[in-house]
Amino acid sequence: MRNAINVEQLSKKFELGALSQDTMLRERLVKFFQGPFKKRVDENQIIWALKDVSFRIDEREVVGIIGRNGAGKSTLLKVLSKITYPTSGRVSVRGRVASLLEVGTGFHEELTGRENIYLNGSILGMKKKEVDAKMDAILEFAGVERFVETPIKRYSSGMRLRLGFAVAAHLDPDILIIDEVLAVGDAGFQKKCLNAMEDLRSGGRTVLFVSHNMAAVENLCTRAIWIDDGRLREDGPVQRVIESYMATFASSQQATTDLTQVESRRGSGEIRYTGFEFLSRDGQPLSVTRSGDATTWRFHYHAKEAIRYPFFGLRLFTEMGTLITETGTWHHGIAIPEIPPGEGHVDLEIDSLNLMPARYLLTIGISGEGFHVYDNLDHCARLDIEDANIYSSGRSLNTYYGIVFFPQRWRLTGIPSITHQG
Repeated sequence: MRNAINVEQLSKKFELGALSQDTMLRERLVKFFQGPFKKRVDENQIIWALKDVSFRIDEREVVGIIGRNGAGKSTLLKVLSKITYPTSGRVSVRGRVASLLEVGTGFHEELTGRENIYLNGSILGMKKKEVDAKMDAILEFAGVERFVETPIKRYSSGMRLRLGFAVAAHLDPDILIIDEVLAVGDAGFQKKCLNAMEDLRSGGRTVLFVSHNMAAVENLCTRAIWIDDGRLREDGPVQRVIESYMATFASSQQATTDLTQVESRRGSGEIRYTGFEFLSRDGQPLSVTRSGDATTWRFHYHAKEAIRYPFFGLRLFTEMGTLITETGTWHHGIAIPEIPPGEGHVDLEIDSLNLMPARYLLTIGISGEGFHVYDNLDHCARLDIEDANIYSSGRSLNTYYGIVFFPQRWRLTGIPSITHQG
């Protein structure tokens, strides 16, 4: 079988503070004429997003690209899509490539939805009659029929996403590259995306799929490539690579987690998390958590300077990467005018932890106005939920019955024979 994608010793570096990465002719000319007069770049200002990455993908393969935030996955896809160019190494891509890397990628703001569909088709080398044959299917999938003559700049982010995926999936690309499309959109749209990617796989297309949802990666892909700190960490059968990737997170739930030495974090760092605690409601360390427990999660921080209007937040995931919930002080409308320099903590009080017995992963972050990120730690703590006699029936709960349970009661007063019994 022929290679659809061939990557050899691919590296990509970025200079902090640079306006661009040699993707524009203007910057190339400026650098050429600067010549020897340009200041030497400080090595501390250079970030290698990718370093000596090599792999091959055959035609008709569906490959998942996994890794933490900031590992280099999106940069890799941008190089493969020719949105940016490598610093060194070789990349060979055979066939027509359709990419959905960000909401609305490839759309022209002033053109209508219909005009943008034709534009994307022409970029892929399709004739107008070929696009005409796909138009109804694209519009039906995206659900934007009423707005097809409206300029894209007036579309919501959800409409852009739906149209972008519909265009990418329906215009017969040889290779489809998708970056975290399941992180946006409602459950119904996500299901349509998964079904469409399943159809592409069965139709013999080559698909590269980046997602933090390990269940979706394992379901759709036969192979996974794990990118870690810009390097290829592992490449092989999807289940084996996912297991290796998940094993790098915290080994087990600890009542107290020291976060000061965690290096795989991102953010500007003016304020950072220093520790995390699972506590009982009376403030005692909680090394065992059971379904339905009341609990307090304490987030310790250190601020280097006064921080105005910070937001503390978290995301809770299943072990396979399915997002269960996202919450934070922003969601509750809590405004913190200023945090002074020094140590402190905030508490999240949970009246009943309605999770089925399983292992869960916690991602935490601190952000500011304009969604500025001060600190973000992916999967920095593990929560192990143990079984409990929730319904006082002596019957255990497990993940066979779902992810969450609801406080509830059944009443049988509507059954005559039982009602008559008292």
